[in-house]
Amino acid sequence: MTVSAAQDSDDTNGTATVTAAATGHTGASVAVTEADDDGGTTPPVHVDNPYAGADGYVNPDWSAKAAAEPGGSAVANISTGVWLDRIAAIAGSSSAMGLRAHLDEALEQDAANGSRPLTIQFVIYNLPNRDCSALASNGELLIAQNGLNRYKTEYIDPIAAIMGESKYAGLRISTIIEIDSLPNLITNLNVPKCQEAKDSGAYVDGVRYALNKLHAINNVYTYIDAAHHGWLGWDTNFGPAADLFASTVSGTTAGFDSVDGFITNTANYSALREPHFTINTTVNGQNIRQSRWLDWNFYVDELSFAQAFRTTLIQKGFRSNIGMLIDTSRNGWGGSARPAAPSTSTDVNTFVNQSRVDRRIHAGNWCNQSGAGLGERPQASPATGLDAYVWIKPPGESDGSSREIPNNEGKGFDRMCDPTYTGNERNGNNASGALPDAPISGQWFSAQFRQLLQNAYPALP
Repeated sequence: MTVSAAQDSDDTNGTATVTAAATGHTGASVAVTEADDDGGTTPPVHVDNPYAGADGYVNPDWSAKAAAEPGGSAVANISTGVWLDRIAAIAGSSSAMGLRAHLDEALEQDAANGSRPLTIQFVIYNLPNRDCSALASNGELLIAQNGLNRYKTEYIDPIAAIMGESKYAGLRISTIIEIDSLPNLITNLNVPKCQEAKDSGAYVDGVRYALNKLHAINNVYTYIDAAHHGWLGWDTNFGPAADLFASTVSGTTAGFDSVDGFITNTANYSALREPHFTINTTVNGQNIRQSRWLDWNFYVDELSFAQAFRTTLIQKGFRSNIGMLIDTSRNGWGGSARPAAPSTSTDVNTFVNQSRVDRRIHAGNWCNQSGAGLGERPQASPATGLDAYVWIKPPGESDGSSREIPNNEGKGFDRMCDPTYTGNERNGNNASGALPDAPISGQWFSAQFRQLLQNAYPALP
């Protein structure tokens, strides 16, 4: 799969090949392959945007499952993230490729692609007390049971050792750092496991350790998870989150240089754009922020949030050329339920509900959402400040089980994945909107995949 760039230009002068691509933010992505004295080549330098001018790695495990579904061949060759969500995932199993196997496969795909570089994406996701405010994606490590030390020595160290092997130096390895970790320290300290993560320093220490190890590898790129607009879009969360990211990263060995960017909307459903209203829209004299859907949020969609958050991060000390990623794997919201025009209602709640393309019952709903569709296909430099739209959550992989299912992966049962659940304070005591009969997180969910295909926006050819 080709991750398209907004602009490419090639110039060959006999001693070096330079590929520059517009990045949408300060700086250009430049990959340089220099000739050695013996006629060989050295690996590309660390570029500004690892997605620009590159092809994307196609995970054979996911691709085979997608292709086996009716109509799935239309997307089976799209690049998706590889989730390293437990220690055993590093080595892999008889049913799932491990880290080295994916990297070896990436070398073969890179050789077949010709002169274009190849970008492969891994989710680093195994902090102790992982995803402390949810149950469906809880992990195997606990802070109280030596989890932080195990995270460092049994998880991060082996990953870094394999990624750092010289034979993989020509690959662009993009790492997505610890989904839902640091944002939980801003908003969910009422949950005991989150408070423990804050008081012990385990999340901050773990993220710093991961950055130190991975940034030291020249062809590895690091993107920290920055939640989504429906989580951090209020000023009470937005600024404190940026401050926490800045204090965390400034404490690494390389400081702000250890981070290439941030990612929003990972494994979530927030619409990339709301085409029928902006945050400044008024209805009968009322700003739409007053609607129950927005609930005084300062952002109506993911693109406006990601761009604004990037600006604030730079103000906090991050490099001016950091890039944002947005996971668009499941935020298309197409199909017959997608509004074609703004509502004509003069009631602010009715207007927003009839106009919004995000058809969730509540913006806090996150598990196997009914009615969702595939979003924008992965592409580099799609908008100002964006390194890429990416599919980090592989479409068709469950967010969590709709009922309790015993497993050996440490994954619990979260009522937000139960279609009969009537909610909690975090989703305004609304129904969960989850699909029924879902397996545990990460396992194949055929019904979800078929719905994502049906509701894709842009629609599939």
